[in-house]
Amino acid sequence: MIDHECFPVEPWQLRESSLGLAQLAQTESLFALSNGHIGLRGNLDEGEPHGIPGTYLGGLHEVRPLPYAEAGYGYPESGQSVVSITNGKLIRLLVDDEPLDVRYGDLRHHERVLDLRAGTLTRDLEWTSPAGKAVRVRTVRLVSFTHRSIAAISYEVEALADDTRIVLQSELVANEEQPPPSDDPRVSAALTNPLVAVSSDQDDAGAILLHRTKGTGLLIGAGMDHLFELPDSAVLEQDVRDDWARTTIAVTLQAGERLRVVKLLAYGWSGSRTEPAIRDQVSAALTSARAQGWDGLVQQQREALDAFWAGADVYLEGDPVLQQAVRFGLFHVLQSGARAERRAIAAKGLTGPGYDGHAFWDTEGFVLPVLTLTVPHAARDALLWRHSILDKARERAKVLGLQGAAFPWRTIAGDECSAYWPAGTAAFHVNADIAYAVERYRAATADEAFDRDIGIELLVETARLWRSLGHHDRHGTWHIDGVTGPDEYSALADDNVFTNLMAARNLRAAAAACMRHPHRAEDLGVDPEELEAWRDAAASVAIPYAEDLQVHSQAAGFTRYREFDTRGASFPLFLTVPYGLLYASQVCKQADLLLALHWCGESFTAEDKARNVDYYERRTVRDSSLSATTQAVMCAEVGHLELAHAYAHEAALIDLRDLQDNGANGLHMASLAGAWSALVEGFGGMRENDGRLSFDPALPSGITRLQFHLRWRGALLHTDITHERASFTADDGDLTLLLGGEEVLLPSGSTHTIALTPRTALLPPPPQPPGRAPAAPER
Repeated sequence: MIDHECFPVEPWQLRESSLGLAQLAQTESLFALSNGHIGLRGNLDEGEPHGIPGTYLGGLHEVRPLPYAEAGYGYPESGQSVVSITNGKLIRLLVDDEPLDVRYGDLRHHERVLDLRAGTLTRDLEWTSPAGKAVRVRTVRLVSFTHRSIAAISYEVEALADDTRIVLQSELVANEEQPPPSDDPRVSAALTNPLVAVSSDQDDAGAILLHRTKGTGLLIGAGMDHLFELPDSAVLEQDVRDDWARTTIAVTLQAGERLRVVKLLAYGWSGSRTEPAIRDQVSAALTSARAQGWDGLVQQQREALDAFWAGADVYLEGDPVLQQAVRFGLFHVLQSGARAERRAIAAKGLTGPGYDGHAFWDTEGFVLPVLTLTVPHAARDALLWRHSILDKARERAKVLGLQGAAFPWRTIAGDECSAYWPAGTAAFHVNADIAYAVERYRAATADEAFDRDIGIELLVETARLWRSLGHHDRHGTWHIDGVTGPDEYSALADDNVFTNLMAARNLRAAAAACMRHPHRAEDLGVDPEELEAWRDAAASVAIPYAEDLQVHSQAAGFTRYREFDTRGASFPLFLTVPYGLLYASQVCKQADLLLALHWCGESFTAEDKARNVDYYERRTVRDSSLSATTQAVMCAEVGHLELAHAYAHEAALIDLRDLQDNGANGLHMASLAGAWSALVEGFGGMRENDGRLSFDPALPSGITRLQFHLRWRGALLHTDITHERASFTADDGDLTLLLGGEEVLLPSGSTHTIALTPRTALLPPPPQPPGRAPAAPER
């Protein structure tokens, strides 16, 4: 667990007031900087000590074998893993020949601050060497939102007493030693020293190194340049080898004298471009950054974030812990996709090697709803990445004997990388999740060109998958059998409600897109018979319901399974309980039926929702980080506002408190995005209905005011909610909203206010499985 006593609760920054060596890996994730293209873990500048050193480029990966005890038809043969590439963060400091190492000497002060408005990581320390020489070091690090290929570090050293000999070594280092990625020696061999030197170049102030990945053959360029503020007596040297480059500065500082170096970093990679092209790209990026200078880069970073927060900020009164956490989450969600530009947004973003750097349905299900309504261009780019791997998805469908496209459960470059069918390929709902993200983007942006050129093709090919995967029984009901829904403790089920409803939505959306764009539909080979088949399947889809319990069965037969007693259990259950027992029990790893209530709410009555929440809350153990968000939203909707507040805290604090004890490998982007959903969709009651936004707000007792902003079809909506009323203001365009079921036209610049009445729950707050109740919100 993160020792949060050294992390004060502050609304616009994450500040670590003292250095915890035992938690370095976790804080490296928390302090990671990224723009979606470049990712720098929050390692100490001098590189050691460290938890997991990491520098990543979006989409760059290596292949590795997938081990199987028994082979099977359709199993993928190789996986993909993110690799840590050339590290440019390293700046080593020697004080009278002794290296600055926080484990030795006297660390008198150490503070790091992640500034969520400036987009910078600042580090201040005072250190006395074992020989008694004292220095103050201040570093500021950023990964630029405006210069996609650029990161920069300002490094300043001051001698505190006596004349002090200083040697500063600024480095690029490839093939850093990493923690073992796997117990399988074949996997370790593939990912150990994955970069092969290609060429190097240097000048008086920097260097460029080119490498290729061993297996995938991807070409990587990494370059550094420097801007100096040095005493005249300083001596500079350059040295370049295959796997490292070093700029060395040697100088004697008098007491109170300082030196400052601004280190500029540039990265690029390609699977098709030539060595000169990549080298020149990196060189050009460095030249552009040098022209901007440090002050220019910092100013542009602040301006980019000012624009982001103007349309994305969430403001709370009454809960400062959640206030800090939701802004922290929004900042990292922005970092995950701002400049990803048609590369996958991984489940961990670019904050660590967790999940091998793979993207899952988390992206479309949890991250894109936030980006669509705050940074729509980033959501568009993420969907363009899905479109770019469409041919691979078509080939995968053919292998599986299906039509259309079967998108991978987990991947970096489009190939299926899941080695376990029940919790991988069988989770076909990823296809409907992508289609749902396409529809939400279209509704929020009215992007006609995207709908015509990209969206319709994604909708058609995913619809074709469902038509071939499902079937009609002799009574005319349409079924989808042998699939895994969001709950991975209920695998290979028949008629999973979430999957069936999402597939039906996908089919209807594809048919509607073809009606909007008949010429494109013709180009894609869609004929009237196929359209009618889609509509018929959607209209007759099976939705299991347990009449005796008056709840929906998560999948056919689920409510007759044995109950699972969690008393005395260790969590997560999959580490201590055989999957065979989990699959045959009424125990849910994560919200599944509740997610159907959330995303397909129009298919359920208010009474349905209340009874289903009551039933499944008692059976959901939240062994997945994806669960708390959905439970927060649905508990809020049915009136369990205090329980929803606790779930919102869990989603928001998953990494700040390391609640699942795995934050060392990177942050949980879906849960961080889900904190926004818990507030905006849960307490704000926001839903999208037929291309319009609707709101039904209600606040828990611990939040006295909630304000949030979002973008809808070019306009900016500001909300202001208290327990008594809710106000909605339109900027930059007119908006039509549904407020309390009433259609309201909101001209640009106007405000509409509605009175709120306390929300009444139909049923008492339900208990959770023993040992799995969410913690009360922190105060």
